[in-house]
Amino acid sequence: MTDQAGLDPQILILGGTGEARALAAALTETGVSVISSLAGRVDNPRLPVGPVRIGGFGGVEGLREWLRSNRIHAVVDATHPFAATITGNVARAASEAGVPLLRLRREPWTPTESDRWTCVPDLAAAADQVRRRGKRVLLTTGRQDVGVFAGIDDAWFLIRVVDPPTADLPAHHEILRSRGPYDYDSELALLREHRIDLLVTKNSGGSLTKAKLDAAATLGIDVIVVDRPVEPDVPAVSDVAGAEAWLERLLG
Repeated sequence: MTDQAGLDPQILILGGTGEARALAAALTETGVSVISSLAGRVDNPRLPVGPVRIGGFGGVEGLREWLRSNRIHAVVDATHPFAATITGNVARAASEAGVPLLRLRREPWTPTESDRWTCVPDLAAAADQVRRRGKRVLLTTGRQDVGVFAGIDDAWFLIRVVDPPTADLPAHHEILRSRGPYDYDSELALLREHRIDLLVTKNSGGSLTKAKLDAAATLGIDVIVVDRPVEPDVPAVSDVAGAEAWLERLLG
């Protein structure tokens, strides 16, 4: 497919998520030209097929000019549901550059009758809950957010991260470096082995890390769930098939 100037449409996919990788693979297979962009915050990330750029754009202005200079026909923001800065920046940059934008955002988790969730608006509120309730905590909010819990001295933390945290750490902790997906049996064993009585997580959604919630429900463990940030009002879909259909309508 080509535009009126005879150029092949070029699609920018933002994000190092599984959805971003799946969309890049699907589009590449059908002959669509794709550039994937990763923030570069994870060492040795899983790379999508096709061209990849790693690193920031220089804020809204830098991203806007990059879209124009690279003749991007459409952007799919498939970043993590908590990547609020880039999601806000790309909404402004795409609008200013006149480039169509789609948000590919997986559905959030929702509690069942067996879940013991407390939903909080942000990480600071999660830390307040831990101060009041936690003794042995599994913390799965990511390495960049560990510092929020650094001042809590009367709880022990099992901090699960892909890469080592760079922020200050709680006084009593153990670092567990691992990368999902995780299965139910392993998560159940982990919670039992470390005698976890409180789980702290962001509402990332998806299946790769949901097993910890199922295991916590089985053991009757309380869960502090950080709600997603409010996002810009742009067209959005919840799966790769929806993104493909949107691009098909856009590009013809």
